[in-house]
Amino acid sequence: MTAKVNVRDLALKVLYSIHEEDAYSNLALGEVLRRYSLSRQDRALLTELVYGVLRWRGTLDYYLSHVLNRPLEKLEPRVRDLLRLGAYQILFLSKIPVPAAVNEAVKLARKYGHQGIAAFVNGVLRNLDRRRQEISFPDPEDDPAGYLAVRYSHPRWLVERWLAELGFAATEKICRANNEIPPNTIRTNTLKISREELARHLKGEGLEVSSCRFAPEGLKIKGFAALTGISGWREGYFTIQDEGSMLVARALAPAAGATVIDACSAPGGKTTHLAQLMGNEGRIVAADLHPHKLELVEESCRRLGVKIVEVVAADARELPARFKGEADYILVDAPCTGLGVLRRKPEIRWRKGGEKVAELARLNGEILDAMAECLKPGGVLVYSTCTVSAAENQEVVTAFCRRHPEFCLEDLSPFLGEELLQNLATGQPGNGMVQILPGEEDMDGFFIARLRKR
Repeated sequence: MTAKVNVRDLALKVLYSIHEEDAYSNLALGEVLRRYSLSRQDRALLTELVYGVLRWRGTLDYYLSHVLNRPLEKLEPRVRDLLRLGAYQILFLSKIPVPAAVNEAVKLARKYGHQGIAAFVNGVLRNLDRRRQEISFPDPEDDPAGYLAVRYSHPRWLVERWLAELGFAATEKICRANNEIPPNTIRTNTLKISREELARHLKGEGLEVSSCRFAPEGLKIKGFAALTGISGWREGYFTIQDEGSMLVARALAPAAGATVIDACSAPGGKTTHLAQLMGNEGRIVAADLHPHKLELVEESCRRLGVKIVEVVAADARELPARFKGEADYILVDAPCTGLGVLRRKPEIRWRKGGEKVAELARLNGEILDAMAECLKPGGVLVYSTCTVSAAENQEVVTAFCRRHPEFCLEDLSPFLGEELLQNLATGQPGNGMVQILPGEEDMDGFFIARLRKR
């Protein structure tokens, strides 16, 4: 008889690979879910434990620091994650009895350590349970950054940056949204099927389906085990994409038969969307610095039936040597800190530092300068990121326009809709730039700017 898989042990393995081996949460967890045959209940618990610890790591560490007699960072990595795993169940999962959470943690401590480690883990977690009501957060009046960082589990440097740019209310709203479970959103491949037909098909397979409000191809779905196992995936009827991400290609709105450059194309979600909007007519040059990532673009094109994409392994800053003055449309979906997608990739908040912001802003300014050479007069350029950072977004575009007076910002209302822009906290219809904050209209955080070359 096969021994029952220990879900907490699997969670510990996934957390170790993320924290110590820099694995991405979706890939590390996905690999374990594929490898082990788990019940629906165990799959749900494993997912909850992994993402719960990643989202609430800062808050968990704050609580643990009050019951530990040594710095958390001095502990052996598995012991550190084991304490976080136990603390998450004690503080956030009321349906799991505290004795069960502690006992399971002690068993794993014995497995990976020795009796002394097991006793240490047992003492810390029981002490946490006894003292948790005594532990208070920093005062929001005296230390607003400290309060938000601990209350919503974000690094202090990031909270301070958002407070300076957006104020307390918007920062709290962002931090709260980053800890919510995002919707499962897919983009209909209109080259093969309409959104209405796909919705009927998925409902027939037993899924809950609703339409996105602002992306005409978007659907939100529930009631499945794995997206790639849904009927219609292999046939190329849909792909996985957040609604905010879908708006980027719509902001560019390339015409059928046009020449388009997607300067930072991998993994290809926006590239294939551009092809859809063009009706599979014209030419899309999909460039990326990493050849292995371009394989993902090609694979996506094959599955979705996209025929007009040619991949180019190149640094976007070098593209003028091959494509000077050739493009009618250019998309620069720029490398960024990813601070708009923390609800989907919670580990990112613990990996990025403030120094990356300035570095990426410089890089993206250089990419835009190069793309200015590739665009025909009268052509359109869209600059987008999935981050919330003025230095990477508005300031990059403003500086670019100063260096290139031949470019002007264009109103986004005809492409994204006045309703959306008026609903956004930072929406400024008509100025050519929009910042979607994480969680607004249930979307990830995205910045989009549309410019035309005079």
